[in-house]
Amino acid sequence: MTSTSPSGSAPCGPGSGLLFHGPDVLPPTRAELDILTAALRGHMELLAPEVEQATGRLDEESIPRFCALACVGEARRKLSLEPRPGLNRAASHARRLARVLNALCDHYQDLTGGKP
Repeated sequence: MTSTSPSGSAPCGPGSGLLFHGPDVLPPTRAELDILTAALRGHMELLAPEVEQATGRLDEESIPRFCALACVGEARRKLSLEPRPGLNRAASHARRLARVLNALCDHYQDLTGGKP
């Protein structure tokens, strides 16, 4: 279900990118951001090896295999980084982790059809 923003000018809701934007929405606290970041990291740590293992079914020269393994490498690189001090930098770090996790999920879906 999609609605419009409080100003009525932009759609809000799933997929709009505006679900949590608006004049009444406060940024997360550092504690909330730390919990979110830990959850993202945990999911990435579990999913990266699964994606890597799923590539074993593909030909070594296949483009999907190469792309999935590049994503696994990027996930591992992001997991090795820590955010710089400051709430904004921590939020940016969490967004970067979320993007890589989303890509890992896409590769897992493509490689396995969503089946474990």
